[in-house]
Amino acid sequence: MTSSSSSSCPYLDTINRTLLDFDFEPSCSITLESSPHIYGCLVCGKFFRGKGKQTPAYTHSVEEGHCVYVHLTKGTFWCLPDGYEIDKTEPSLQDIRLALHPTFTNNQIQTLDTQKELVRDLFGSRYLPGYVGLNNLNKTDYLNCVVQALGHVRPLRDFFLLAPNDDNVIAIGNGAAASNDAAAAASTNGKRKMTTPSSLSTTTIPYEEFSPIAKCFSLLLRNMWSPHRFKSNVDPHMLVQAVSVASNKRYHVGQQAEAGEFLSWLLHQLHVGVGGSVVRPSKKKKKKKKNRKGGGSIVHETFMGNVEMTTIVTRRKRRGDQAALAMLNEGGRDAATMHDNNNNSEVAAFDEDDDDDRAGSDDEDTMERKRQKREILKSLADETIIDEEETVTETQFLQLTLDIPEKPLFKDDDGGLVIPQEPLVNVLRKFDGVSFSDVLAMHQQTTESKEDGTIVSKKRRYKLKTLPNYLILHLSRFKRNGFFVEKNPTIVMFPVKNFDLSSYVFPEGGRKVVPTEDQVRAMSTKELKKLLVDYGRGDVANNAIEKNELLQHCLDFVSTSLPDLLADKYDLVANITHDIPAEVGREGTKHNPLEEGSYRCHVQHKATGQWYEMQDLEVTETMPQLIGVSESYLLIFERKGAV
Repeated sequence: MTSSSSSSCPYLDTINRTLLDFDFEPSCSITLESSPHIYGCLVCGKFFRGKGKQTPAYTHSVEEGHCVYVHLTKGTFWCLPDGYEIDKTEPSLQDIRLALHPTFTNNQIQTLDTQKELVRDLFGSRYLPGYVGLNNLNKTDYLNCVVQALGHVRPLRDFFLLAPNDDNVIAIGNGAAASNDAAAAASTNGKRKMTTPSSLSTTTIPYEEFSPIAKCFSLLLRNMWSPHRFKSNVDPHMLVQAVSVASNKRYHVGQQAEAGEFLSWLLHQLHVGVGGSVVRPSKKKKKKKKNRKGGGSIVHETFMGNVEMTTIVTRRKRRGDQAALAMLNEGGRDAATMHDNNNNSEVAAFDEDDDDDRAGSDDEDTMERKRQKREILKSLADETIIDEEETVTETQFLQLTLDIPEKPLFKDDDGGLVIPQEPLVNVLRKFDGVSFSDVLAMHQQTTESKEDGTIVSKKRRYKLKTLPNYLILHLSRFKRNGFFVEKNPTIVMFPVKNFDLSSYVFPEGGRKVVPTEDQVRAMSTKELKKLLVDYGRGDVANNAIEKNELLQHCLDFVSTSLPDLLADKYDLVANITHDIPAEVGREGTKHNPLEEGSYRCHVQHKATGQWYEMQDLEVTETMPQLIGVSESYLLIFERKGAV
């Protein structure tokens, strides 16, 4: 039998959905081989390679009598050992298809943040799509929290949810999906292409060419937001495996890591994995400072900002005996007189030939002159020469690292630290554009000589030029030395809503102002479209047919979203905290706070305003007042008015 319709397949009632779990890597349970041709048995849930004779799947079907299989990559259904394909339109198999490869349409994406209804899994448990627990695979809670936080950043989430769809085109830019007409125009040879706004110089590739990490990340997000799960939690096994391979086991099962470092590494991997380019510094022009811009991607479009960095390098060096004598010999009497005048002392000039200091050979005036000469030489030799060099560079960032004030020296009665509290605005003084922070203050020998005693110190001033629509703040809590890892437990208090950062931003040419209604009405059609495109509303500009419709969109945008975009006000999207047991950090204990601690993530449900706390498989409700006073480690803010 080579073919048959689904209605003639007599084995569909043998499918046991309670045993099906597609979260794991598709590899054969017999040969442990991973290949594009792995089939899942829909009766027992095991994975096998191939479907031809003498393959593990064929042998399993004969020995166990399990006849219904699904191709884990293509999603096609087969009956073995008969070897015919079951009709893909079979209604009873659609739930399995959606559980295997969840897909989303543009309309579904737009309703994700407004969904309030809970859904049920096969076991009757109710869950809210997007707010599900992730299984901890032995100290992978840092990965779970980072994925939970990134999964609620709308542009990034929408991009990866729509990525595998053949009938959708992804617009990289505020996560907006292009219209069906644009999708048809951008698709060539049956393959979907991802288009970007004209203002972005981005490089995109088809989903088939995504890196393994990008594909696993996309699949994990689709499983998290899918309302068709067979179970109410998700296993990130495939992403953990891809991360372990790509990082050369730097991030591995059973080994705790810093969530801030992992987030930076993961964003770079996703940027490269979806077609973003990597710009490496030129070896020939090391001294030339340039603002290097990498190839665009959804990651850079969402999180990248610009900061101006002013570095002042100060070199302090003792003049030395030889240099002082040479200075006097070159300047002669004038050099000595100048030095004496600077010291406000009247010292007579000396001649260069009065070097005979034998007793009785000179009169008292000559002896006094020689004594003063020696004092001048010693004073000049001990004088410190200060050389300052100032450089100004503009660079880009995906996250801002903030230094928390040092923990206090005083301890409580049990030997623990008295935990202080610090507002976030004080921690942000590093980027106020005025304050300098010490970068390097140490004795450093120069390459020319090892005995010149040069002291080199560095200080930097940071001035934010532009902020992204989604701002990541990394509170640096962990410090390493040669013996142990130490955590700073200082609580950084921050607002959950309306966090104003306008005083920390210094844009080129000054801050833009909101155009008035009369100015908008006086704009031409081209200017109206440019206004919308410049602020990420290109989809609205393209959908408007008549000028009156376009004008109304611009007036609505100027009166609602644009003031918030220009005001640099942010709302909290996700918060990652790190907790340690009470006994860790006490005197006499040798626990590593990074290894002994655990991570939690807080995210908000947009439709109801309810905050949820996620720690591995546990998802509970929490209050925003508790979030602002927790030991926050990573903060993700969303600009008000951004889409």
